[in-house]
Amino acid sequence: MARLTRTAMSLESALLERFDAWMARHGYTNRSEAMRDLIRAALVEQEWADPRAPVVAVLSVIYDHAAHGLAQVLADMQHHRFRTVLCSQHVHLDRHLCLEVVLLRGRAGQLRHVADRIIATRGVRAGKLTLMSTKV
Repeated sequence: MARLTRTAMSLESALLERFDAWMARHGYTNRSEAMRDLIRAALVEQEWADPRAPVVAVLSVIYDHAAHGLAQVLADMQHHRFRTVLCSQHVHLDRHLCLEVVLLRGRAGQLRHVADRIIATRGVRAGKLTLMSTKV
């Protein structure tokens, strides 16, 4: 286990009340763990600001499987980036909609570019890139 260092901080009481309510909604049982997770999230965002940073991500897209040739277009895009795409999972949500979850690894700028191209593809109804890091 990593060595822990104690620190103190000063917060306005109204801000602390809001933070405690946020913690309760998210299932945290102590402020230290909540603050560690918020700090990690901020560091991941900073890491992703450098387009050359080596990172990992999860791309989730929902699309209409009946859209002419869309499944093949998405598969081709993933094959074209085979060094970036680690794997994908395809799920049928109903008669028309599919969910595809794609795990990516590479440089931050490269992953954003791949995700933007896939999300912008005609027939993709929704998409979200979830930023991850191997450092924190």
